[in-house]
Amino acid sequence: MAHTPVNHPARPIYRAIGGLIGLYLVAFGVIGLLTSTGEPFFSQGDTQALGQGTNLGFSLFNIVVGAIVLAGTAIGRNLDVLINQWSAYLIMAVSLAGLAFIRTEANIFNLSVATVIVHMVLSLVLLMAGMYGKVGTDDEHEAWQKARLVL
Repeated sequence: MAHTPVNHPARPIYRAIGGLIGLYLVAFGVIGLLTSTGEPFFSQGDTQALGQGTNLGFSLFNIVVGAIVLAGTAIGRNLDVLINQWSAYLIMAVSLAGLAFIRTEANIFNLSVATVIVHMVLSLVLLMAGMYGKVGTDDEHEAWQKARLVL
């Protein structure tokens, strides 16, 4: 994308933020997995992890997405930018769907309002980390600077 900054001075911080979000997702998933063990995969009980509603299916979803984000952070080379952006979009979509179905039988991930809020904030921060973590050549950075200054 032309409007995405290249070689932003704070890109190591954004990369670390992406890794921390991946770590939180894995930790939340593991705690949710431990608290929902023995229940049906898509149970709609009162199981909570870190004050957020969850079940076995949502815990596994968080573990998988968090592990993918952590792997992208470890690999780097702009793969983390792509992974962070698409993971953020995926988490947003799941959170919005969960909010739409929160008081119905279609709430297969047993989401609560707290879960939706936390995951929406995490996805927005992960999207920001993806937008500002791009690494490029000096020529790409110069072209981005010139395009930015035209506006």
